[in-house]
Amino acid sequence: MPRKLTEGSIARNIISFSLPYLLAYFLQTLYGLADLYIAGQFNGADVISAIAIGSQIMHMVTVIIVGLAMGSTVLISRDVGAGDERGIARLIGNTILMFAVVAAVLTGILLALRSPVVSVMSTPPESVAETRRYLTVCFAGIPFIIAYNVLSSVFRGMGDSKSPMAFIAVACAVNVALDYIFMGMLGMGATGAALGTVLAQAVSVATALFATKRLHLGVRIGRNDLSPEPSLIKHMLSIGGPIALQDGFVQVSFLLITVIANRRGVTVAAAVGIVEKIICFLFLIPSSMLSSVSAIAAQNIGAKSYGRARRTLLAGTAISVGIGAVFAVVFQFASAPLLAMFTDEAEVIRLGEQYLRTYVLDCVFAGIHFPFSGFFSAMGRSMLSFIHNVSSIILVRIPGAWFASKLFPDTLYEMGLAAPAGSLLSSLICVAFYIMLRRRGVSDDKA
Repeated sequence: MPRKLTEGSIARNIISFSLPYLLAYFLQTLYGLADLYIAGQFNGADVISAIAIGSQIMHMVTVIIVGLAMGSTVLISRDVGAGDERGIARLIGNTILMFAVVAAVLTGILLALRSPVVSVMSTPPESVAETRRYLTVCFAGIPFIIAYNVLSSVFRGMGDSKSPMAFIAVACAVNVALDYIFMGMLGMGATGAALGTVLAQAVSVATALFATKRLHLGVRIGRNDLSPEPSLIKHMLSIGGPIALQDGFVQVSFLLITVIANRRGVTVAAAVGIVEKIICFLFLIPSSMLSSVSAIAAQNIGAKSYGRARRTLLAGTAISVGIGAVFAVVFQFASAPLLAMFTDEAEVIRLGEQYLRTYVLDCVFAGIHFPFSGFFSAMGRSMLSFIHNVSSIILVRIPGAWFASKLFPDTLYEMGLAAPAGSLLSSLICVAFYIMLRRRGVSDDKA
């Protein structure tokens, strides 16, 4: 049965929903690292580089798919809050139809563009063939990747964040086992890594489909629910589309900042690369809070409990800002020892410490604008999230990193400030949007 998040302690609901989400994100991050670790045990630099480049591309594709699926999560959550079982069934049916089309189109386009993609990424000549093979297998497996994320979005929309965590845990275990078989025993290189990833996703999809029957979700999907309803699909796209575009822009901005760092030399590139990996883990907190606030607030909006939806936003923001502040303080002292776990080169550690001590401030400001993005999505106004994220990227993050690299060539302190400065702008825009909506009474009477 759908889990009601419209009653009980708001803080308890947020924590109980976000912890499984957080663990799922953590496992998904380890999922990609496992391929690289195992590849390094059995292969040379050509295969390692191919998997690193290929997995970066696949991460971008996955992030965009997850963003698009947010439209389904939000609308299903609303109908759960409203107690509209037929509405839930119609949404699930149209979600299946819409993403079946997305899977077919995206698979065809990516397979056709795999060679240009390899070229655009400036892939080293030694890794071109392996990268192309990796992407060919992964692109062919796009339907499984989409199916897993769509099923997870449905479960989360029903108030269940634990099942998707179990699905990704199964996939992670299968992926590691298959990596050792394909890359270790069979010597299949990057192709083996890609095949292990795709088959692991297929197993997770099968597990999710089995779970839908075992868990008795309380919703029956009939033939009529699988009939396309253009207005419903348009509504899902109006929420998920801006989120997908925004997440795509964010990933592109990370790539551009990496290019800026690479142009400053191999030592700076290494320092920035290590810090980016650390930040990815720290950002699991605000990312899970965005998804939690979105799902919980959407249920309350569906139940017309607008005040409770706003309190969910405030509680989620307080939790994520509090944890971000702890990170910001701790890493003023713990940056160097942590970096030393990744490298023994003194100059890389010195520069990385500079970059991390300023970059980590982003955890505080991200703790503000991530929950607000989730709240705006729950209201069906995800375009507001798109606006503040793109404004941050275009006006501050990228130009800030570029100017810092030119004006302060001997240090990374200033370059590290570009990210928190961008998030500060995002936070201010979010608060301004929220105040505007409150004054207009939008968050009290409609979404």
